Amino acid sequence: MNPRVLLALTLASLLALAGVVLAASGREREPAPAGSAFAGAVMPKGVRAPDFSLHDQDGRRVSMRGLRGRPVVVTFLYTTCDNNCPTQAHQVRGALDDLGRDLPALAVAVDPPHDTARRARAFLSKTRSLGRLDFVLGSREQLKRLWKGFAVRPQSVTQEHQSRVTLVDRRGFQRVGFPGPEATPERLAHDLRLLERER
Repeated sequence: MNPRVLLALTLASLLALAGVVLAASGREREPAPAGSAFAGAVMPKGVRAPDFSLHDQDGRRVSMRGLRGRPVVVTFLYTTCDNNCPTQAHQVRGALDDLGRDLPALAVAVDPPHDTARRARAFLSKTRSLGRLDFVLGSREQLKRLWKGFAVRPQSVTQEHQSRVTLVDRRGFQRVGFPGPEATPERLAHDLRLLERER
């Protein structure tokens, strides 16, 4: 076959493949199916957020029960991460900016004992999230219950932790979930507004 014809066919095939990939990725980022007003994936009914009583980066006691009455943003980060975790912290901060007010926002540590209070403060400061996002710190044994309750795989030597944002409603139930890359500030703020309106 003529090399020019072969090149043209190859380029056409690549362009067609790129179109399919773009179309598929666009579908993945569409809002939840018709019938749901939420932009994220609606969680099964009745899944309560696991309660806990641990400390944040400043040594203050934090518990899920103590945050009842307001929607809560829960994400899963580790303090020495330099790629996805800072992006996720920016997404949460951006959502609160878009909302125009702060709501409780928690980053559950996924890499103890490396996730120390000092490193958590440094991470939050670097991502300009200090005072907006609180790290939930503890031992592996203490945090294991949270990871299991939110169905998240923690950081390990062989595997990267799952990047996810979960929105908990004012009654303490897990309501909306986002894979990390899909948790844009706009989508998070949209769903937080809907949760705030619920009674």
